Amino acid sequence: MIIGTIVNGLVIDHIPAGRGMELYNYLHLKDLDCEVALIKNATSKKYGKKDIIKINDLIVINYDILGYIDPKITIDVIENGVRVKKFHPELPETITGVIRCKNPRCITSVEQELPQVFKLTDRENCVYRCIYCDTKAEQPNT
Repeated sequence: MIIGTIVNGLVIDHIPAGRGMELYNYLHLKDLDCEVALIKNATSKKYGKKDIIKINDLIVINYDILGYIDPKITIDVIENGVRVKKFHPELPETITGVIRCKNPRCITSVEQELPQVFKLTDRENCVYRCIYCDTKAEQPNT
């Protein structure tokens, strides 16, 4: 398989296998006019299998979503065909609009215009809780 070379853009690497399309949707990549490649189930020496997203443009993306999905994701920034920066996103303190509260009694179930906001309550175990009702969110890596 041949995927075009990125001159200026981003490579989101080490996405847990099968989660690439989820990130594609969360990041609204379908709305971009540039080339976007989603590679599913690529071979990885470190993880066995992984997904990769290549974006052939330097765009602003929400790193909080990447950190929530898996802080081991790697982001490479490419400028003039050369990687100029490589980093891992951090677990965000709060995440908005990604997790939905499962509690049917939560105010967000009744008031649809309220944003779904979750706060990190246990960094070691990656536990997020709804700021309105304190319901624990499901683990992102499941």
